[in-house]
Amino acid sequence: MRALLQRVSRASVDVRGEIVGQIGVGWLVLLGVGRRDTQGIASQLAEKVVQLRCFDDADGKTNLSILDVGGAILLVSQFTLYADTSRGRRPGFTDAAPPDQASALVDAFGEALRAHGLHVEQGRFGAHMQVSLINDGPFTIWLDV
Repeated sequence: MRALLQRVSRASVDVRGEIVGQIGVGWLVLLGVGRRDTQGIASQLAEKVVQLRCFDDADGKTNLSILDVGGAILLVSQFTLYADTSRGRRPGFTDAAPPDQASALVDAFGEALRAHGLHVEQGRFGAHMQVSLINDGPFTIWLDV
């Protein structure tokens, strides 16, 4: 499972002109699910996201977690995080989980975040989405589990 986290002051996701999720301060999480991923891996990655200390304290140091700042998460599935560009000019996606498995694990990841008391908004799995964000910093983190 792979996650690209972007610390945001606000973010939203829109499908066909309808905003399906939006947050203020928090993380925009682009989540890729691999063929070998499990619910255990989803829980482990969620725990890592919750505990990361990447938000500024009163002294401007990144000492606070998303829980500490009362932030939210906008979760967007993105199978393209599993792109294989090692051959040719067209990426392959054979390492990405099939849609049924990926959808269930994206939902499991979201539920694991909610279990920590976080407000989580989600994009629409499998839809063509328009994601808007104000990256705060910019501050972007790549996580693998």
